[in-house]
Amino acid sequence: MQIIEVTTKEQAQQFLQLPLQLYKNDKNWAQPLDKDIDEVFDKEKNKFFRHGICARWLLADNGKTIGRVAAFVNHKLAKKNDQPTGGMGFFECINDQKAANILFDTCAAWLKEQGMEAMDGPINFGERESWWGLIIDGFNPPQYKMNYNLPYYQTLFETYGFKDYFQQHCYAIEQLEDLPQKFYQRHAEISKIPEYSFRTLKMNEIEKYAEDFRSIYNQAWVQHGSGRDLEQKQVQGFFKKLKPIIDPDIMAFAYYKNDPVAFAICLPDINQLFRKLNGKFGLWQKIKFFVMLKMHVCTKMIGTVFGIIPAHQGKGLDAYIFVEMEKIVKRKKSYDEFEMQWVGDFNPRMLNIAKEFCPVRSRVLVTYRFLFDRTKEFVRHPVIRG
Repeated sequence: MQIIEVTTKEQAQQFLQLPLQLYKNDKNWAQPLDKDIDEVFDKEKNKFFRHGICARWLLADNGKTIGRVAAFVNHKLAKKNDQPTGGMGFFECINDQKAANILFDTCAAWLKEQGMEAMDGPINFGERESWWGLIIDGFNPPQYKMNYNLPYYQTLFETYGFKDYFQQHCYAIEQLEDLPQKFYQRHAEISKIPEYSFRTLKMNEIEKYAEDFRSIYNQAWVQHGSGRDLEQKQVQGFFKKLKPIIDPDIMAFAYYKNDPVAFAICLPDINQLFRKLNGKFGLWQKIKFFVMLKMHVCTKMIGTVFGIIPAHQGKGLDAYIFVEMEKIVKRKKSYDEFEMQWVGDFNPRMLNIAKEFCPVRSRVLVTYRFLFDRTKEFVRHPVIRG
């Protein structure tokens, strides 16, 4: 077996093509867009190159590609751990432990050269909402930019010595019917308080709602140390990027005396459309995509992020927002299913909210950690309190 660093366009294409062979008989696999993978490794398009570095490799056997992997260091985050920690991801491999070990060893050796003492994986050279974690349960069609893998990958990782650093749980409603009865009771209680109001996003005021989102987010997350202040330019850019796929009826906000206090941001499951495009997104595919989007081909919506500012937590605003959204969805008959993006098991409060709202745990992913010093004590991700 031969390990080959990806340095040419031809090798980059082989990196994209390997999954087509591995998943050709898996009906649940959705081929990612080639451009989305390419952009991770593009210094002009991935902002993480400003404070990081990455490399990727192919594994060949008698001239045939049988594996691939990438490794990366985010210098801003690496030293926030008990030991400097890098990452590995975009792992694909035949069911062969020897082959997998070569890929893992290659990542470990490269990361050691960068001064790292551990590696997390499979993760992304980017934000946590994309390409993060290994599925160990619930091999269902993945959400957009969600990792999907073959079941035997768990054995390959754990046999090598990776340990469960944290789990990522998704919860779903398989049929959008009635919510738990206590949600309606809480909704009724909140509805009696005239200072509270509910609104969905208005496209002609998208900048205003983006700023409301930023205000809530910065109060809800940063106060317990699990996030950082979002800047106005950053959030406005995020909403502008989302604009073509936004369904304003499922982007909901709650206000108290006209001050933004909570949001529930949902999006159509656009992976239902992308899986029909065979990884391509040229002019014809873009036309096809937006036609399908306008025809409401998406039958599933994804809960991407939910937040309540600390002063209004524990009052039932989660139920208030979701009951109001349910009314809209039922009236429009626009979606049949709902799934939340993953919630880490290090965040018990958000896990409890997800479990309460969604009766089905739809999938479990794991972010693994491998300590290069095998005598060092392994410690799981710290739990968020409050």
